[in-house]
Amino acid sequence: MASLSNFTGGSLFSKSLYLRFTRFPSFPSSISCSKSSPESVEDDDAGDSELIDFQSRRISKQSSWEAKDALGRDYLYRLGQEADNMNIAVGAKAGVIDDLFTGNFLGKDSDIVFDYRQKATRSFEYLQGDYYIAPLFMDKVVCHIVKNFIAHLLNVKVPLILGIWGGKGQGKSFQTELIFRAMGVEPIIMSAGELESERAGEPGRLIRERYRTASRVIQNQGKLSCLMINDIDAGLGRFGNTQMTVNNQIVVGTLMNLSDNPTRVSIGQDWNESDVTNRVPIIVTGNDFSTIYAPLIRDGRMDKFYWQPNHEDIVNIVHRMYEKDGISREEVLNVVNTFPNQALDFYGALRSRTYDRSILKWIDDIGGIEILGTKLLKRRKSEELPVFTPPQQTVEALLESGYSLLKEQQLIMETKLSKEYMKNVDD
Repeated sequence: MASLSNFTGGSLFSKSLYLRFTRFPSFPSSISCSKSSPESVEDDDAGDSELIDFQSRRISKQSSWEAKDALGRDYLYRLGQEADNMNIAVGAKAGVIDDLFTGNFLGKDSDIVFDYRQKATRSFEYLQGDYYIAPLFMDKVVCHIVKNFIAHLLNVKVPLILGIWGGKGQGKSFQTELIFRAMGVEPIIMSAGELESERAGEPGRLIRERYRTASRVIQNQGKLSCLMINDIDAGLGRFGNTQMTVNNQIVVGTLMNLSDNPTRVSIGQDWNESDVTNRVPIIVTGNDFSTIYAPLIRDGRMDKFYWQPNHEDIVNIVHRMYEKDGISREEVLNVVNTFPNQALDFYGALRSRTYDRSILKWIDDIGGIEILGTKLLKRRKSEELPVFTPPQQTVEALLESGYSLLKEQQLIMETKLSKEYMKNVDD
């Protein structure tokens, strides 16, 4: 019989495997001896002593790789049960597995995208300048956030979700972000596009993970945080004959469950009595909440706020928008009265349309459209582009842009080419 040390090369781990396989009951008889001989008995005793020696030389009784819980399950069993994908969700992260195995060739975290993936909150450095926030809008959002953070002090039922709905382009999301910046809130913002996936249950799990991430921001960073879902009716609403998917149902059920149990949120792991999540207010925006599953928007779960800015709000918001261009309040009032019943984004589009002529002139200055790609993307580092000069804003230019946009709106409403292409649909 071959020597154990020769066969295993002296590896303690290989020795234990060798000893186990030589005792496996169903191992082929051609490998094991049919009759015991003194030599084989001797080797057998040596093997037993090797196994006993291996057990006495375990790494540590406190090692997370070998320690077992009350049910006899080790760390790897629990890790596989809790993690959807061990390579991505955990990785070789220091403090999660033994430091012996994390290495130091990529720092202590071999999962190089771990830190990036955990930064899910939104900051508002891009919101430069002074903007107008409608007082009614601010009161509603601020009151909802504060009520949820002091819900344990109030003897009333506090809805977890605030639903802000109204017409298109009325600044629901933008006004909310301005309030977040003013309050110092660091929110997690989701869109309707994340409420569907090719994997069943993934959007519901994502919402719970984002909710728990916002809770960690509150607990670990000491900052106000919330979960915001934009255009929720586009992801959950039922329009005409659209199909209700499993993910739609799970997302609705997840939001209802969060509203009913805001401090007990599971992402698939076993329940732990000490796993209590901070209450995180949720804000959703949409255009038509009548398309959403009714039990989700009932008063106990969702506090609803219809946002329709009045004439005074529109004038104040647009004036603050044009203030840096030297447009007076009287001139802004003239523009708003010239184009009544328009959404707020219409007046923002006016200013953007006035830049068109200046941009076309700038393209000619850099050499024309033929070399546009080369100039913009492949120029030398030492080569500088001509300075772009913004146009001088005037009321006449704004009115001209407004009439152009109004004409495009009317063409869409009057032409309706889709009916021309599908004449037989109504027959």
